[in-house]
This record gives sequence, C-alpha cells and structure tokens, in this order.
Amino acid sequence: MQRTIKLKLNTTQAQEEVLKHTLSEFTQAFNFVCEYGWLNSEKNGVKLHHATYYTVKEHCKGLVSDLIVQARLKATEALKSAFARNKAGRKATRPRSNLCPARYNLHTYKLNWQTTSVNLATSPGNRLVIGFTTPKYATKYVGLPFDTADLIYRKGSFWLHVVVSVPEFDFLNSGETIGIDLGLTHPAVTSKRKFLGSRHWKEVDRRYFRSQRVLQSKGTKSAKRHLRKLAGKRMRFRRDCDHVLSKRIVQSAASGATIVIENLTEIRSRARLRKGEGQRRLHSWSFAQLRSFLTYKAEEAGMKVVAIDPRHSSQTCSRCGYQSRSNRTKQSRFLCKECFYQLNADLNASYNIRDKHLASLGISLAGGPQSMGLSHPPSGEVQAVCFS
Repeated sequence: MQRTIKLKLNTTQAQEEVLKHTLSEFTQAFNFVCEYGWLNSEKNGVKLHHATYYTVKEHCKGLVSDLIVQARLKATEALKSAFARNKAGRKATRPRSNLCPARYNLHTYKLNWQTTSVNLATSPGNRLVIGFTTPKYATKYVGLPFDTADLIYRKGSFWLHVVVSVPEFDFLNSGETIGIDLGLTHPAVTSKRKFLGSRHWKEVDRRYFRSQRVLQSKGTKSAKRHLRKLAGKRMRFRRDCDHVLSKRIVQSAASGATIVIENLTEIRSRARLRKGEGQRRLHSWSFAQLRSFLTYKAEEAGMKVVAIDPRHSSQTCSRCGYQSRSNRTKQSRFLCKECFYQLNADLNASYNIRDKHLASLGISLAGGPQSMGLSHPPSGEVQAVCFS
C-alpha cells in the first residue's frame, strides 16, 4: 500500500529562488507538451515523447532529462483526462498550468529520514540539500521506503508530497459485517444503529453557497478574488468532513470487520432529483473522496471495505424482503406495505446493504434484524399494526 505525506521544506532565500526557477521551467515543459498534444489530438505518451523531448530540452536547458520526462508524463495524464471529458460530452479545454508541481523520482531526489533532509535535482542542473519538517500525523511513516514526490509551492512555502510504501496489513476476518448507508441528509448510518456525522455540516455548506451566490452576482474583481478564496475554504471544509466521517465509521467497528458500502459511481446520472438544493448537493457530493479515505483508514485498522450494487436498497424491506417504491413514504420513514415493518429509511437501507453482501457469500439473514428478546423494537424501529 502507498500513502502520501506532506513534508514542509525549510528553505533559505537563495534556495527558494532556485526552486522557483525549477518549477518555472518544469511548467514550461508541461505546457509545451500539453499544447502539442491538444493541437495534434495526441495522447500517446511514447509519441508525445518523440515529438517534444528535444524541443523541450533546447528551451528548458536547466532541467535534467528525468524532470523533462516527468513533465511529459504529467502532461500525458492531463491530456488523457481532457480528451475523455470531451468524448463523454463534457466541456474541456487545453490543459494548462501557471505553476505545475514538479514530480521527482528516485533518480532526481533522495530522502534521508535520519538527518531530516532531502537532496533535490534543480535547475540549472544542480542539486540542493534542504531540511524538512515532518508533521505529527506522519511520524508513523518515518523510515519507510519512499517512491515519487511532488514539489509544490503554496502560500509562500515549499512542500514535498512524498509517496511512501506501507507494509500490507493482515486481514483476520472476525466475522463481523457492518452495512453503511451514505447519504446527504444523514452522512452515514450503520447497521449497528449508529447515525454518524454532524447536523451543522449541512448549514455550513448552505452558508458557503449563499456567499458564493452573492459574490457571483456582483462580478467585480474583488468579488472574483473572494470567490477563489471561498472555493478553497469550501473544498477544505468538505475534505475535513470526509476525514472526520471516515474516522468515525472505522471507530464504530472492531479490527477484522468487513465494512460494506454502496458503489455510488455514476449516481449523478442515475438520480432523479428536481432542481434545487437536493440537486446542487448531489452534484457537489464528494462520495469518491470519502470512499478513498475510508478505505485506507480501514486497512490500517485491520478492516476491509467492500462496495456493493446499491439498487433497491432503499425500497426493500429488511425484514420480509418485499420491494416497492411506496415502502419509503418519506425521506426518513420506511413502512413496508407487506408486513408493516416500520423504521428509519436509512437504517433499513444499511441492513439491506449488509445483507446483500452476506448473500453474495452464501450467508442468509432471513427475517431481518434479530429482536434480541426485547418486548419493544430497538430505537428507530416500529412494528406497525394493521386493523381490518
């Protein structure tokens, strides 16, 4: 497994000038390859290399060959993404960067964990030894083998995003399976009857949207400048929410458990929502980011994440198996029209997600969740009575 850690470089004024020049030449190389590939409708990396290498070498004389190759690799990735968007009918323009992060490989940089320093190849053809600071969260990765790294300049500081190789964790199956229903109203509901996430997240997101709408209506230079700042704040807030939510999901399970989630790929094209807040929140939902955070956190805790087909999980009764759209009378209320079993709709979906995975393994939980010998259903569940 691989993880990316962010190391802050402790640079001097002279070192900063050299690194800025290196990033400038790397950006020129990246933009040149992107321009050639876009104009010639070319995304093959080998053909792009043969067509652009010597021209880039002549114009960016300070870059070593490995950095030129890495610039071409990044440009190839950007071109493939842009062409794929166009093919899918989504608007895409020629990839271009104002300051492209330089990618380093094992030939162009060396990391020394003992001396907390890094040796970087720079322009013009020199190497710099720069000290770095390891953040607290990354101390557990110190000493591990490292792979590629990206040099990034942000807000007056240089950062090195280093990819480290983490040993594979042994998964010892404990037999526990937990279904997770992910949603917009309740961020996550588990089959262990836990409702995870904070209510204020939705209001904070609304506040950002209202501020964005006001600034967009003004259209002034100052408003556009504030819009860029607001976009960064909104992105960091959502990223923090996904980190918190994924951490709480992992904490709700024990080592050896299997966490089952829905495969939400292409949900935006499948969902039927009226115009308004629901549609806006769906199209800004970072479910892929949440899944990636949940996967690596679960792996480090000795758990496994499995994704299943989410179809009909909200329409099926987790007790009798009856499926109907009319079972879900409201957003949060599920009432089976066959057996009159009633509970929270998201909780019912989490049961179905868990049971669908177990059924794929040949394990059956007929009859839905166990009553546990209680005279009354657990919190959130009601057995409705029908009088004829």
